[in-house]
Amino acid sequence: MLELHQEADGKILTVQLSGKLHKEDYERFVPEVEAMIKQHGKIRLLCRMHDFHGWQMGALWEDIKFDVKHFADIERLAFVGDRKWEQGMAVFCKPFTTAKIRYFDEHQADQATDWIHADLAHSKSHA
Repeated sequence: MLELHQEADGKILTVQLSGKLHKEDYERFVPEVEAMIKQHGKIRLLCRMHDFHGWQMGALWEDIKFDVKHFADIERLAFVGDRKWEQGMAVFCKPFTTAKIRYFDEHQADQATDWIHADLAHSKSHA
């Protein structure tokens, strides 16, 4: 399951991930992210994973296509989770983006929020 919440006037997207992602989740996610990128240039993503079990194959393919297409559009990417393999996602994503990527354990969720919002006023796009 995927829930989306925009913050900072659309410059930050918080993504709540739980269960297993399906291709239909990306059919909601991608247009919203692309609209934000069109409006702001680079954006930031805060991914909060709770009881997250990964992707179905169709969703994984959609994720890879998204990562390749938006290689340079994500400025910062924070993962918040409670499992060791979720920390590995931060490492796995590095080749697919120019974003600064950090992983935070569940008890560090406030630090993740602070980091994703840090220096936001100084990084406004003039697109």
